[in-house]
Amino acid sequence: MSLLEVSNVTKKFGGLVAVSDLSFEVNPGEIVSIIGPNGAGKTTVFNMITGLYKLDGGYIKFDGQDISNKKPRQIVEAGISRTFQNIRLFKDMRVIENVLVGEHTKIQYGVFGALLNTRQKREREKKALQHAIDVLESIGLGDYIDSYATNLAYGLQRRLEIARAIATGAKLLLLDEPAAGMNPQESEDLMNFIFSLRDQGYTILLIEHDMSVVMRISDRIYVMDYGKKIASGKPEEVANNPEVIKAYLGDISKFTDEEDEADA
Repeated sequence: MSLLEVSNVTKKFGGLVAVSDLSFEVNPGEIVSIIGPNGAGKTTVFNMITGLYKLDGGYIKFDGQDISNKKPRQIVEAGISRTFQNIRLFKDMRVIENVLVGEHTKIQYGVFGALLNTRQKREREKKALQHAIDVLESIGLGDYIDSYATNLAYGLQRRLEIARAIATGAKLLLLDEPAAGMNPQESEDLMNFIFSLRDQGYTILLIEHDMSVVMRISDRIYVMDYGKKIASGKPEEVANNPEVIKAYLGDISKFTDEEDEADA
């Protein structure tokens, strides 16, 4: 059974159809990429999965449960967490504090527990702190626990944002342009990091424009253009798909026709 099932989803903004009758699935343990030109509807899909946008049609299931139009907090509690294209860390807070923000989405001890600092509250806070430390150590940020997020190198800030997503207890990580702004070495490190996340049991769905990353890291790829799925398959299948080439390069037939006429 697929972990994530997106079935015939549609999203409209007034007269604009941003996503049209889109279906795809992600299986447990996979790294799946969604690619497409700017404005293809990729981030809109993420926003529907995570409850930021309401669906105008279709449904989304996660781990067998219908999560269509659930609130973002309910989506997180179900086991889905995300990062954003633009890094959204609390840069004036320490690394450990950023991860504890993710941890606190799971902590429930009520108003009285917070006001009275009950034993239950203290125990849960202690457990959250230890788990945050474990998460940071598991992804190679153990040496930066007390550093301020703003002082981390760019690639490490990306990694910290993913750590915060992990801390929510997520099974499925949605990564929006994780390689954006990275140099080749940082991109290489990112790929190794994502592979390590899969080895730890996480399932990954990502949006990415860096085709060198996409083609090397993905088990499967879905391609969108103008809100619709135009292709899907393994990296080598997608790379050679005429519709994909056309979506990225435009209709090159007119240029070849002009060259043929010039040759004539």
